[in-house]
Formats: sequence, C-alpha cells, structure tokens
Amino acid sequence: MVDALSIIPAAVLRNLADKLYEKRKNAALEVEGIVKQLAIAGDHDRITAVISLLITEFTYSPQANHRKGGLIGLAAATVGLTTEAAQHLEQIVPPVLNSFSDQDSRVRYYACEALYNIAKVVRGDFIIFFNQIFDALCKLSADSDANVQSAAHLLDRLVKDIVTESDQFSIEEFIPLLRERMNVLNPYVRQFLVGWITVLDSVPDIDMLGFLPDFLDGLFNMLSDSSHEIRQQADSALSEFLLEIKNSPSVDYGRMAEILVQRAAALDEFTRLTSITWIYEFVKLGGEQLVPYYADILGAILPCISDKEEKIRVVARETNEELRGINADPAEGFDISAILSIARRQLSSEWEATRIEALHWIATLLTRHRAEVLSFLDDIFDTILKVLSDPSDEVVLLVLEVHACIARDAPQFRQLVVYLMHNFRVDHSLLEKRGALIIRRLCVLLDAERVYRQLSSILEEETDLDFASIMVQALNLILLTSSELSELRALLKGSLVNAAGKDLFVSLYCSWCHSPMATISLCLLAQAYQHASSVIQSLMEEDINVKFLVHLDKLIRLLETPIFAYLRLQLLEPGKHVWLLNALYGLLMLLPQQSAAFKILRTRLKTVPPNSFNVAQLKQTSQIAEDSDMNQVTGNAHNVINFEMRLQQFQQMQQRHRLHTKSRLQSCNSTSSNAPQVRRQEEARRSSVVPDQTSLPPSRSSPRGPFQH
Repeated sequence: MVDALSIIPAAVLRNLADKLYEKRKNAALEVEGIVKQLAIAGDHDRITAVISLLITEFTYSPQANHRKGGLIGLAAATVGLTTEAAQHLEQIVPPVLNSFSDQDSRVRYYACEALYNIAKVVRGDFIIFFNQIFDALCKLSADSDANVQSAAHLLDRLVKDIVTESDQFSIEEFIPLLRERMNVLNPYVRQFLVGWITVLDSVPDIDMLGFLPDFLDGLFNMLSDSSHEIRQQADSALSEFLLEIKNSPSVDYGRMAEILVQRAAALDEFTRLTSITWIYEFVKLGGEQLVPYYADILGAILPCISDKEEKIRVVARETNEELRGINADPAEGFDISAILSIARRQLSSEWEATRIEALHWIATLLTRHRAEVLSFLDDIFDTILKVLSDPSDEVVLLVLEVHACIARDAPQFRQLVVYLMHNFRVDHSLLEKRGALIIRRLCVLLDAERVYRQLSSILEEETDLDFASIMVQALNLILLTSSELSELRALLKGSLVNAAGKDLFVSLYCSWCHSPMATISLCLLAQAYQHASSVIQSLMEEDINVKFLVHLDKLIRLLETPIFAYLRLQLLEPGKHVWLLNALYGLLMLLPQQSAAFKILRTRLKTVPPNSFNVAQLKQTSQIAEDSDMNQVTGNAHNVINFEMRLQQFQQMQQRHRLHTKSRLQSCNSTSSNAPQVRRQEEARRSSVVPDQTSLPPSRSSPRGPFQH
C-alpha cells in the first residue's frame, strides 16, 4: 500500500493544519502541484493515497483547523487532477458534503468554497451527486451564519449553471426530493426551492410542467408567506406555469384540480384568488378531463361566490357559469349524486348568494337529468324542504321553483304540501311572514286549483283545530286578494252554473268550514248567496267572539275592493239578488253599530235603489229559491250543489271547534293537583273530535224568505 506521507512533505501537512489561512492556502497549492505531477505520470494509486490522507487525517479530524485544511486540500487535489478528476469524485465529494453539517460555521464555509472549486473543475461529471448536493444546499440556505449563507448562494448559482447545461440531469430523480421539501416553512429554504423550480422550468429539455402536480401545492402554500418577496416569487412561478398550461396540448388537469379545490378554501385571500383563477382557466381548458372532478370543483366555487373579496366573487361567479354551461352526461363520468350532495351541503351556507347558486344547480340538474335526480330525491328532499324557511325571499322563491319542478309527480307534490303545512303549524311566524309569498308562488308554478285542492284536502283532516282555522283564514285571504288567483276566483264564481266550479267549491268548502268567515267569503265569491245567508243565521252565540268580529271587519272592507265589484253591481237589481241583500243585512246585524265596518256596510246598503222590486216579486223570488233549494237536496240537476248537506257539514265542524274551545278552557283552569281529571277531560276531548252526527244540534232549516230571522 502506498504511503502518502512519503509523497507529501511533513512541512506541507503541518501548514495545511495551521490556524492561519494563508499558510493553509500555500500548503494547498503545494498539494495541487504534487497531485498534478502524479496525474501527468498517471499514478492514480498515489493520487488515491493522497486523497485518503486528506480525508482521514484532516477532514474527519476532531480539530477544526485540520478539517479546514483537509477541505482546501481536497479542492486543490481536484484542481490538480483537472480532466482526471472525474474518476476520483466518489472519494473526494462525500467528505466535503459531510462537512456541510459541521458544528463549526467556518468549516461549513470552507466546505462551500471547496465544493465550489471542485464543481468548477468537473462541471457535468458533478451531476451524479446532484441530489446530495441539493439536499445540502437546501439546509445551508437557512444557515444561521450569514457568511455560510452567502457562500452557499455562490455555490448554488454555479450548480444551477452546471445543471442547465448538462444532459445527465435526471428530473425524475430530483422531483421526489423537491416534493419532500415544498412544505418547509423557512423563508430562505422557500426562496431556494422557488429559485430551482424557476431555473429548471426555463430549461427547454426539462419538462417541469409534467411534474407540476408534485409541487403545485407547495407553491400555493408559499402564496401566504409573511415575506412579500417569497409571495411574489411563488406567484411569478405560478403565473408562468399557468401560461404554459394554456399553450400545452397535454396537461394532467385532474391531479392539479384536487389541489386547487383545497386551496380555494385557504384562509389567505391571495391564495384563494389565485386558486379560483386557476380553476376558472381549468374549467375553460380542461373540458371532459374535469368531468369526474365537477363535484369537487363546485364545492370550491360555491363558497367563493360569497367571498368577502370582490375579485374572488367575480371570478367564482364566472367559473360557476362556465361550469354550468358544460352539459356533461352521466355516461361520461358525470356524478349527479356527488353534485347534488355538494349543492345540498351548500344550502346550509350562512351566505345567501351561495344558497341561491346551490339551488340553481339543483334546478339545472332537474332540467337536464330529471330521472337521475329523482332517483336520488330521498337524499336531498328533506333539505330543500327546510329551505322554505330561509330568511331570504329570493332563496324561498327559487326553492319553490325547484319544488315545483319536483312536484310535477303526484307523490312529491303531496309530500311538499304536507311538509309546508307542517312548517306553518310549528312556526306560525312563517305563515304570517311568508305564507302569502309561498302559496302565491306555488299557485303560479303548480296551478292554483291543484294547490288549493291539495291544501284543502289536508286541512280537512287536520286535528289541530286552532291551526286549521288560522290556515283557512290565511288561504281565504290569499284567494280573495291575490292577482295570481284570478282564474281560480273566476272558476268559483261559476260554481252554480258549471261542473268545474261546483267541484272546486265543494272541495274547498270541506276545509273552509273551519272558519265561519272564510265559509261566508267563499259563498259570496261563488254567488251562493242563499247558502251564505243560511250560514250566517246558523251561527251561535259562542261563534261571535272578538276574532270573528275582526275577520268580519276584514271581509266588509274586502267587499269594497275591485274583486267584489260584481257583487256590488248586483245590488243594482235587488229583485234578482234578494239573498245577497239578506246575507249582507245578516252581516250588518252581527257588527257592533259603532264599528267602522258597520258604517261602511250600512252606507253601501243605503245605496241600493229603493222601490226596485215589489212584494209580488219578493214572493216570487222566495218561491223560486225554495224550489231551487229542493232541487239541490234531491240532486236532480248535474251541477246542483247540495247546500243542505253543506250546511250540516259546516255546523258539525263548528261544533267540533266549540267543544275544542271548551276543553281547552277547562284544561287551562285546572290545576296540577287535578292531573287525573285533566287526563279524563283530554280523553273526552279526543273522543269528541269527530262527534256522532246525532249528538249535534239539529240543522236549522233554510230560512223561508229573505230578511227573515
């Protein structure tokens, strides 16, 4: 084995470990000269021995000055080897790399200097150690010593130059190393990494775009760095990659879309804006590639539509419109269930704009893929029903459109109306504030007659009599005042002359019986004046309470509106409409004389033309009315309404309400000590909810003539 001590003079070795830099430098020059001569002679065994001596006795020495001398000696040996250095690199480079983690900052500094000089000599042959060098430089970029950082930056620039001109660099081996470090928070390391990404992306032969998904998340993470410079560098790199994506014929949109979706929910405003901008471009460029990711993308877009930053809101809305404009097919991987799930989740958003767009998506899917959406209806129906209680009128109107689309099928229609009634029952404020809006809109979307028939059918079976009365009064007011229900009113006006009107009148009457005033209103609307008079005269003392008088006051005022203009004009011919007069006078008699409604109605009745009919006409009209009433009872005519049966129905319902009121009053007056008695009363109340007809007071017969009480 060659003895290296015989090759290098002792004085040189001594100076190589001296504390003075100049002596170490001169000794290194001596080593360079010795190695150069050995290289010329081709004596590589001696060269190996010299390098081994420098490593074992110097670079791994416990003495810092020895380590410094060893590093400068290895660099000098490499310079002496020149073109022959490549075959000794595996011996020279590892100890230098090891010195990068030395506790002494000066040793780390000299390690940078040594590797810099080695790299200048070997250039491309240096690439085989690239990953280890990159790892070392990554750590040194955040070194605590400013001089070491400066030296590392010089070395880094040289390594970048070597890599960009080398054809031996392997991007495939480098990417895992880069990916591992992309989430490091140290600002110096981040600058180092972005610098390398930018440099490698500038090399024509290196396809960094193909590996972008591997480090894209890390770049986005840097957008929220506290350092403005790092944010700017990361943004610049991302902008360059986005430009390349636009010009590239082949891009892996899917993997990157997953990253962008996560970043769209970042706390940092700039990160959200950048990610939503990327998503917008992806939606425009990606086309069919993004179909499997539509649900995730939608989940990112919808919250951003309500972002506090206007720029983000604008881009999010544009992206949403772009996405909705793509008519994908389930056969292509378009997951309707996932889209519906996202939309359903966003219906609970605190932001109105997001809830609105979620409903737009459900409506869009119903239009394009109705059958598929209905197959998932059980998953979303309850949620969209709850949206009917949304505080926003715009949201409620939109969800009603969605419900209308769903409710074209009978089962869903009934389910919608049942749920709506349930909501009104448990939340009277909803009925008060939104009831008219909801009912009117449903009548427009789903046909007013269909809606009112279904509501009446449900109310007819309602066990909560107080609610039933309130609901009927609300529906009656909507019926009498809403322009959307004009056709329904026109149909009811013909109840006595056509089958359709009669059928609707009977259908509504069953539930309108919950409210005396609603029943009277319905009769006046249907021009069933004789029956209206009968209903008025059937009222008992218990029926005439404050609530009744309040509703009567409203009715009197409604009679003065354009909707009842036909009724007022009929008063011009009292001889033909004696039962109308009888009904109106009956209402007048129920009103307190000092009330405004009494004065309004009395004034109206005073305008009826006097002497427009005589006693003979009155008797004739009375007889015709009685004959007509008999026909109604026997049911000989096709369109005849059995008003006698209707009156019994009304009286039975009112008897239920009276019993309910008495039971409730008794319950309120009882004390906690009378619990057994309360239970018996409750049982009695339940047994009397639908009393036997024979237990009711006998029906009053129709009055024999107008104005008779």
